[in-house]
Amino acid sequence: MGFGRKILPFQAYETAQPLSSPQSQLDPGTHGKILLSLLLPRQSRLRGEIEEALDMDFLQQQAERGDLDVTYLSKYILNMMVLLCAPVRDEAVQRLESIADPVRLLRGIFRVLGQMKMDMVNYTIQSLQPQLQEHSIQFERAEFQERLNKEPDLLNHTTKWLTQAAADLTTPSDTLDSSSTPGPSPGDIAASEPLSSAMVLSQGFLNLLIWDPENEEFPETLLMDRTRLQELELQRKQLTILASVLLVASSFSGSILFGSPQFVDKLKRITKPEETMQNVSEQVTQEIHQSLKSMGLAPLTSDNTESLIGQFQNIAKKENCVRSVIGERAHTWAVWMLEGGAPAVGVDQRIHLFLKCCLVLGVQRSLLDLPGGLTFIEAELAELGQKFVSLTHHNQQVFGPYYTEILKPLISPDQTDMTHTSAKGRSFTWHLS
Repeated sequence: MGFGRKILPFQAYETAQPLSSPQSQLDPGTHGKILLSLLLPRQSRLRGEIEEALDMDFLQQQAERGDLDVTYLSKYILNMMVLLCAPVRDEAVQRLESIADPVRLLRGIFRVLGQMKMDMVNYTIQSLQPQLQEHSIQFERAEFQERLNKEPDLLNHTTKWLTQAAADLTTPSDTLDSSSTPGPSPGDIAASEPLSSAMVLSQGFLNLLIWDPENEEFPETLLMDRTRLQELELQRKQLTILASVLLVASSFSGSILFGSPQFVDKLKRITKPEETMQNVSEQVTQEIHQSLKSMGLAPLTSDNTESLIGQFQNIAKKENCVRSVIGERAHTWAVWMLEGGAPAVGVDQRIHLFLKCCLVLGVQRSLLDLPGGLTFIEAELAELGQKFVSLTHHNQQVFGPYYTEILKPLISPDQTDMTHTSAKGRSFTWHLS
């Protein structure tokens, strides 16, 4: 057929044209190469079949004679694609079967084959991930051990960090400022059950999120992650502001407005970290006023507007009652989640202890029972929690053996297995190498 006469010699494609060139998109030989790259090593029979059906020398001879059956080749390639593609590509392959024009069809085949090739790359990476992860853990630990052999004092700061975390969990509540902690202290919680390695590590990791920048005794095992931890702490502070703004806004606008996800998302977009609280307060107040008015509800009075703006601006202050309440609730809530309860306490500490709950229960389970004030930022909390858990989990896998040795003198021998058992009998085990 005429289309066959227009096909260049296959060697020309290989030496002169990249795979993304228009000519290569029309070349069945190129399609065959991609199909072969999608095969697993064990699929030798299918490999032989494709190599025979798409034999480059034979196809070139047919092209030179002008009797290359493009329709047959396209159908064969499509059948192979149906066999080899991931389920997510089924619909795309089916759409190709309805294309009658041979040029459009071959280009479409090339495009979908490219997507299938990326699917195979992703699958290969995913299948190798456990081995790569294990190799990374062993490599990092070996590198650290080599340094430790040369510097015997290399774990001094790490030891001090974990010792302080253990002390935080055993400090009686009457030594703490009750005004800053409107719920049980970590010491109160620890008193109800034996101190465990998991509890100390959780407290230690949380302490890193409020680390004094002037304190140079940062644990050696986490120096590589210090920048990421600082980014997580900044994200936590931003979520504290956001949740506080939404909590105050909901008290003035009621459930009707906040029952709309679109309205809440709009307030989130307004409450940007780079914006001053003055600008945020004015924009949020205006949005609430206009939304109430557009829905035929009573708009904000001048007194309400003034009060609302004032409360928003006060959120920027660390000692602000709403911000403190939300924060304290995060901490107390997470501790009580471990104990099986859920008291109503107040955004900064709520988020702080939500993260602790993530360390013990996992992110998804921690999201099932969010306290009031945090439900509006569930998606943002899930992202923060996942980042924090991933960072700490990898760190524990690498340095778990060192932590176990450091913690032996600090806790009872039967609690050094990195397992935490709550007062309700639930057991949570850190998966350390």
